[in-house]
Amino acid sequence: MPKPPATVDLVWNGRLEFTVTTPKTTFVIDSASVAGPSPVDALVAALAGCMAMDLAHILTKGRHPFTEMRAKLVAERSPDNPHRLMSVTLHFVLGGLGEGAAPLDAVRRAIALSRDTYCSVWHSLRQDIPFQVTFDVAP
Repeated sequence: MPKPPATVDLVWNGRLEFTVTTPKTTFVIDSASVAGPSPVDALVAALAGCMAMDLAHILTKGRHPFTEMRAKLVAERSPDNPHRLMSVTLHFVLGGLGEGAAPLDAVRRAIALSRDTYCSVWHSLRQDIPFQVTFDVAP
């Protein structure tokens, strides 16, 4: 069954801010990142969130439980207009994951599956952007 189209409605708030309404939520995007994330902040949050959700789903489905996940994404931007993303680094820290080689291999595999197959946000971006994903396992 195909996924329904992604839809958003934007309403201008009189400044460089817009109220964004999706089928299930409402938030503000703000050029200054005060009332809400900027459009680029929302984009990189969507990328990190997409990969994190894939990672959580794949590990859980593969019976590799964990108790904590954190992610930090750093996106370098061009100094010139349109200030596009030039490179992206995403680092995960997983806590409470079982010890040994199998869980580490499972994390590597889950990251590869997300990046290569499942993360729709990543696959919607330019594929010539260098994108490095790393992880650590916390005790």
